Amino acid sequence: MVQRRPAEVGMSIDQIDTPALVIDLNAYERNLDKMAKLIKKSDKRLRPHAKMHKSPQVTLEQMKRGAVGACCQKVSEAEILVEGGVADVLITNEIVTPSKLKRVAEIAKQATIGICVDDASATIELNKQCAMLDATVTALVEIDVGGRRCGVTTPDAAVELAKIIENASHLNFGGLQAYHGSAQHMRTPAERSDVVENAAKIVRGTVSALKAAGITCDIVTGGGTGTLMHDINHNEWNELQCGSYAFMDADYGKNLFADTEYGTGFEHSLFIYSVVMSVASPDSVVTDAGLKAIASDSGNPIIDGREHLTYNLSSDEHGVVLLGEDDKIGLGECLHIIPGHCDPTVNLYDWFVGVREGKVEKVWPVAARGALS
Repeated sequence: MVQRRPAEVGMSIDQIDTPALVIDLNAYERNLDKMAKLIKKSDKRLRPHAKMHKSPQVTLEQMKRGAVGACCQKVSEAEILVEGGVADVLITNEIVTPSKLKRVAEIAKQATIGICVDDASATIELNKQCAMLDATVTALVEIDVGGRRCGVTTPDAAVELAKIIENASHLNFGGLQAYHGSAQHMRTPAERSDVVENAAKIVRGTVSALKAAGITCDIVTGGGTGTLMHDINHNEWNELQCGSYAFMDADYGKNLFADTEYGTGFEHSLFIYSVVMSVASPDSVVTDAGLKAIASDSGNPIIDGREHLTYNLSSDEHGVVLLGEDDKIGLGECLHIIPGHCDPTVNLYDWFVGVREGKVEKVWPVAARGALS
């Protein structure tokens, strides 16, 4: 059964059923336009991460502004993006089971598909599954640039894996995946700059080793919203994977951007609309958005326009807002909440509601919600 839409086009924003995942379309479009201009100036490619928004519609709007395609983390996300009309998808993750690798080969018959590898046996199995369907997949060797997640840890290991790919019948060597996830949320520009510079050194060493082995590295892809202003000045990367810039969240707002300016240079455009359903307590109010409505992995969300208040995700279906002596919030009032982490929050909803100038302009599905396989 399809979940009921929280709104219909033409409604006023006060008619949106809550909790709802709402996008301020003006801010969202300004974010997309700003990134497109920055990337065009940098002479790099943009391949935005779709794991954040899980929506072919958002990816297609990014591609209209020059993005070359999308990234995602799961095969099921890639399947939904391709079904939704996205013709170029990179799975920035290691896929190892034959059943999933077969699915990768199947969508490679429909679109340009890339995948990251860091293991010889999994790479050989990928080629086997592609050969059975006569499909061709682009394989990128993932290198560990300091994130200590996935990726080979030496240039020699990267060269050996690249040779396996080049000798495979149904794989093309696409280049390197060089992404440092935790760097995105390091709080000061100096910290982020140091980590990106160290990652760049690892990239340079790996590219040099590939060149010495006679292997051309066409693409080095990585980077993100938090490190954008550092990544964009490094020639080691020619493709960037920024994703959160489109929506932004409260955790990114804790990054020091420059001097006393916080954030990333992009605007908050994603909000949870939540209604106050109890004012029985004199020092707090209770909303209808709790743990099942807002991801809690990056701490409490903040209330737009009332950032000084504490919003506690106290239980599954309740959020508790602590009030000061001069704070007044009425029963039935709708709060606009900025989630701590947009990616897992989006995955809690079936629908996006796009609003502009107080009216609902668009309603579209979170098509890859729950796509975890």
